Amino acid sequence: MQIKVSICTVFPEVYTNLFQCGIVARACNAGLIKVLQYKFADFSEPKKKIDKPICGHGSGMVIEPLTVSSAIEKARAISGPGLTIFFSPHGKKLDQKLLESFVEKFLSHQIGHLIFVAGRYEGIDARVEESYADEIISIGDYVLMDGDLPTMVFLEAFLRLVPGVIGNISSVKNDSFSKALLDYPHFCLPAVWNNKEVPAVLLSGDHKKVDLWRKQKAFERTMEYNSDWFFQSPAISQDEKELFFKTIPGHYIVLMHDQVLIGPEKKVGATSVTSIDIHDIARSAKTYGILGFFIVTPLIDQQEIVKEFLNFWRSDKGNKYNQTRQAALDIVDICDSLEDVIKRIDEREKKLPVRIATSARIFDATFIDFHDRHKVWHHNRPVLFILGTGQGLQESIIKEADFVLLPILGLTDYNHLSVRSAAAIIFDRWFGLNTRL
Repeated sequence: MQIKVSICTVFPEVYTNLFQCGIVARACNAGLIKVLQYKFADFSEPKKKIDKPICGHGSGMVIEPLTVSSAIEKARAISGPGLTIFFSPHGKKLDQKLLESFVEKFLSHQIGHLIFVAGRYEGIDARVEESYADEIISIGDYVLMDGDLPTMVFLEAFLRLVPGVIGNISSVKNDSFSKALLDYPHFCLPAVWNNKEVPAVLLSGDHKKVDLWRKQKAFERTMEYNSDWFFQSPAISQDEKELFFKTIPGHYIVLMHDQVLIGPEKKVGATSVTSIDIHDIARSAKTYGILGFFIVTPLIDQQEIVKEFLNFWRSDKGNKYNQTRQAALDIVDICDSLEDVIKRIDEREKKLPVRIATSARIFDATFIDFHDRHKVWHHNRPVLFILGTGQGLQESIIKEADFVLLPILGLTDYNHLSVRSAAAIIFDRWFGLNTRL
């Protein structure tokens, strides 16, 4: 089965090495692809430039539309209708899932001809893209001088997934981005190089131990370098979920009803506990695998109210009324102070927690965003999210924290989320599956 490839470009010569080396050359030599190139200059009038100044103010040149459309029409006339691909920063991000979808269409005979349109300068007249583009693709959030490099990237990444191009198909299936985890690190002989040794398990001959080591290392690498990929994957197995919670430090949350700001004057004081916060935060925490939800209040009457509330839900009567609610409220505990919370986590985990404060304000502190999980997990200590009630945490708690989460913001100037809503958003952005189909 052969796929036809047409490349419309300013400089066909930049592809010379691509077609003479590596898997693209192998695919060409095996007859798996047939490549034809169309130089834009060949479709322009003699001695006429193919680019023209952009309309409107500003500098820059774009390739004029008739030249590009003529090249595309010529490719279609010679090789038949095809999927026409443009490359642009505003395009769909190229990833393994998108590549696999193209390969599936090729194998099911929905695609037989790929037409790549490689722009240059400021790009191609937008009307050509509107008229011809079946797909607009970006290979990353950066700017290149041309569309030739993206074309080469696409071709190599696409072809390695086509049966017959790579000799050992299992090496493709185990690659990074082919599943929920990135690839594990690879080693070869000699056993010692530059005073660094190949991990002993890889030389043990025990396949089961090797497989376990590889999975653990793949998981650690994913969490360290690209945890977003894991959370976006639709293919997370139950084993991988269990591995996640075994490997990642335990996470906790404390809701402060003390040392918080109160009223317009923002005086430091204590607030009242509300049952809806307990209910909703506990349910969110349980959903996302938070191990403990602490409520801090120094007020004895408030502590008694919380204890009475929890005693009901932990009783047979509460269990009969709502079993799932009881399961969520089982992780709730009441404490006198933040120091008491830290002490309890230390007793349970044998390590002091990394404290992550939250605030709707910007302070002189070490801020992290939700993509910085690895910076926190790298400490190999339990993690404690600290949330405030009232007008938020007093400044001293925030400054004493190890990290501060960037504020949760919408696109409006209104910024008054309830603490239970903020907790749910934090859990979801930190631990939530954001599957991309």
